[in-house]
Amino acid sequence: MTRKTSQVSVEKNKAANFHSVALNFFHGAKLAAEHQYYNAAGVLIVHAAIAYADALCIKTKGKRAKGENHHEVVNLLDSIIIHSEAKKRALDNLSKIIEQKNIVSYHGDIYYKSDIDKLSRSFDKFQEWAETLLTK
Repeated sequence: MTRKTSQVSVEKNKAANFHSVALNFFHGAKLAAEHQYYNAAGVLIVHAAIAYADALCIKTKGKRAKGENHHEVVNLLDSIIIHSEAKKRALDNLSKIIEQKNIVSYHGDIYYKSDIDKLSRSFDKFQEWAETLLTK
């Protein structure tokens, strides 16, 4: 998973802002799901995960992935976080979440509660791992 990624430098103190954005998207997703706006919840979950990934990259390296391909953030995280089984599982979950981005946003597919429950399980696992690294 160590492909070259386009990166942009970001001041490390901005990691807290990206973390706040991730939490904001996450809480918005929960509200959207409560009101049965499942596509909106899905989009917000995807963006919450990406914001968490950006926060981790910025905190760790002072860089974040840039470009249209959101899988680049997975590659960047893989290259800057020390290998562990927890990292491998977290990045697998992040990849699953990012794979849903175009489907939930642009394909015209209708998301249901079961879709959000599945996406949320992947997000919860990724978020738990991210929070342990962001609060060190």
